[in-house]
Amino acid sequence: MPERRAHRARRGLDARPEAVRRPCDELRQLLRVRALKGLTIRKPDVVVALTDPPIVGLAALAAAKKAGAPFVFLCEDIFPEVATLLEDFHSTAVNDALTQVNRFLVRKANRIIALGDTMKRRLVEGKGADAAKVTVIHNWADCSAVTPGPRDNAFARQHGLVDKFVALHAGNIGLSQDLEIVLHAADQLRDRGDIVFVFVGEGAKKKDLQDMAQRRDLRNVMFLPFQPREAMDQSYATADVSLISLKHGLAGVIVPSKVYNVLASGRACVAAVEQDCEVADIIRRGDCGFVVDPGDASALRARVVELAADRGRAAEMGTRARAAALEFDRPRQVALYDRVLREVAARC
Repeated sequence: MPERRAHRARRGLDARPEAVRRPCDELRQLLRVRALKGLTIRKPDVVVALTDPPIVGLAALAAAKKAGAPFVFLCEDIFPEVATLLEDFHSTAVNDALTQVNRFLVRKANRIIALGDTMKRRLVEGKGADAAKVTVIHNWADCSAVTPGPRDNAFARQHGLVDKFVALHAGNIGLSQDLEIVLHAADQLRDRGDIVFVFVGEGAKKKDLQDMAQRRDLRNVMFLPFQPREAMDQSYATADVSLISLKHGLAGVIVPSKVYNVLASGRACVAAVEQDCEVADIIRRGDCGFVVDPGDASALRARVVELAADRGRAAEMGTRARAAALEFDRPRQVALYDRVLREVAARC
């Protein structure tokens, strides 16, 4: 098969409120994708659409039909379920429309890619997808970029963390994660001077969490800015345990991509997620951490304390986490995409 090139419609940054920005952003994205149809490019072998913004798949499907090319629907999240995260915008009419759009797209797609088995089941049972057309390909970690490192490093020394037991949340501080649970756990451990909860990153919920921590005078909680790629290894290496959380009801709707970098960093993890989800399955199969119920701050606190009391066990879990990450290394996952896209192109 000849060399492949990807043509992508990008979207820009917008500071307007979410309720205004999102519909405008989706319309702008749709227009950009339609504009791509007018470019002088050769006939595509396959057209791929992601699920966000949710209506872009309609333009991609139209482009695929016009070109006589197969249409692949890459589901990184599921609408309208994920739209419930928009705290300032709720509309029954919009949700109903998104439901119909997604049912239509999964019915028309030549192939659907889901990020996990729970997501596949949601697509089949909730959206009417043909199970035979759904391929599961997990997200990846770049295991050459994120590697286990020593806890005593420049980042840890800079922030006074070398002699602490560090429970780390690194990555987006967003709407899907229910990160208040971490602050509740920290509140229960305010008398443990040896344990500190560290947030590294940015996101829509960061200011709210900072305000909450300040009101409660949580001196065992630290907020640090997003780290550039060259410092990523050290920030992950500073952790004794990494934290993952997801709101109840989002299992199979969203798969936190951070879990793969957490595994690659070679640290034990505690995940506050539903038992029937990709993250829980990965942790159980790899025996590289603990799973607690979403919103259960006491269980999260207990598991952190358990690992702080047995650092040898935490280190062993970290070793197994790194081994699990290699199953999702970027070259391996990219090869799966390559195989699926070539197969779809050859059949149509």
